[in-house]
Amino acid sequence: MQSPLFGLAETQSQDRYVVQNPQLLRVALTGQDDVLARKGAMVAYQGLIDFDGEYQSQGQRRARANTGEGLDLMRCSGQGTVYFANLAQYVHVVDVDQEGMTVDSAYVLALDSTLHTEVIAVDSQYGISGSGKYQLNISGRGKIALMTSGQPLMMHVTPDKYVNVDADAIVAWSSALRVQMQAQTHSSGVRRRRGNTGEGWELSFLGQGFALVQPSEVMPPQNAAIGQGAGAQFGVGQQGAHAQNQNNVWNNGR
Repeated sequence: MQSPLFGLAETQSQDRYVVQNPQLLRVALTGQDDVLARKGAMVAYQGLIDFDGEYQSQGQRRARANTGEGLDLMRCSGQGTVYFANLAQYVHVVDVDQEGMTVDSAYVLALDSTLHTEVIAVDSQYGISGSGKYQLNISGRGKIALMTSGQPLMMHVTPDKYVNVDADAIVAWSSALRVQMQAQTHSSGVRRRRGNTGEGWELSFLGQGFALVQPSEVMPPQNAAIGQGAGAQFGVGQQGAHAQNQNNVWNNGR
């Protein structure tokens, strides 16, 4: 049998995390450090690998219930190689250090079990109840694999150059940055998108660091039931900042 497909064999590397191709992640397990991955993200593996549901503490379950933000993870342990993917999203590996990183859980594919996650709140400049946005703060030392719809843009934030990003397009940012959620230029328009432009909530970043932006405001479905197609819910675009905040603001104003 002959085919150009045979040129797409697995990548040979000594690195723990390897982007096999733009949409497929390869992780090597040596029996020492486990990797946590999005449930159902394994597409293939070699070796002796165990897959178990990851335990969530009472505090994590409470935070998930109150904010809707959190990670549904499985723990992968053993010796071998595991391949992860999710809806053919583009995969990017990031080294997390002391600076830390804040990320939307919808964009996490896998991470080292040594990293710590905590739900944090991003407040609205208007102080309207329920109009904030919840994210995950990642701290410690290790690697995390993020997903984006298309090739993303890395924007550098400096003290003399702040950055504004659509709340439905932001993927991650440096935890050291000061961030505020804002809508229109005047509070009377907070219940609708900015005039007739279709633009709504945005995040304003100040300080020194980075902001990672994807070229899409709608993530493909994250929690669609297996065998039911792409029906259930859509990541940040439909279930995220804009949709939730618009509903909360509307309900609070009634």
